[in-house]
Amino acid sequence: MQKKILVFVGVIVLLFAGLYFVIDYKNNQTVENNDNPYGDKKLEQSTIDQLDDPNYGNQIMPDELSEQVESGEAVTVYFYNPECVHCQNTTPYLVPLAEDNNVDMKKMNLLEFKDQWNVYGIESTPTLIHFENGEEQGRIVGQVPEENFQQFFDQYVIK
Repeated sequence: MQKKILVFVGVIVLLFAGLYFVIDYKNNQTVENNDNPYGDKKLEQSTIDQLDDPNYGNQIMPDELSEQVESGEAVTVYFYNPECVHCQNTTPYLVPLAEDNNVDMKKMNLLEFKDQWNVYGIESTPTLIHFENGEEQGRIVGQVPEENFQQFFDQYVIK
């Protein structure tokens, strides 16, 4: 009886180990087969799940954003967290709106770059900020109607 239990436990352990390796392999393939803007950084699962979603392209890395802001370049950045429900609701209408307005809206994944919350004073996600001449020109926070984002683009970005 005890041998049967040990065999059963062994089979269960092997199944879980196999499942782990299959999932790990699938995640590695997903990261390798997509244009991974994060380089070789170990990614959170929710970020991996978004790699092939066109709404989450045009990522900007912290160093690149810092350089653009410091140089005085105009840059519009959508700060989001892939696990944020409000971001998941906002992204599907904000990204096409930016594209329709020819706004080159960069995206910063705050789940992967947690230190950027403090760098840019982000209190919650989603947050959209437009920088110009080295300074923040405008900010919109939260899941707001599409019209609010259009007004933001008209006032700060398109002018």
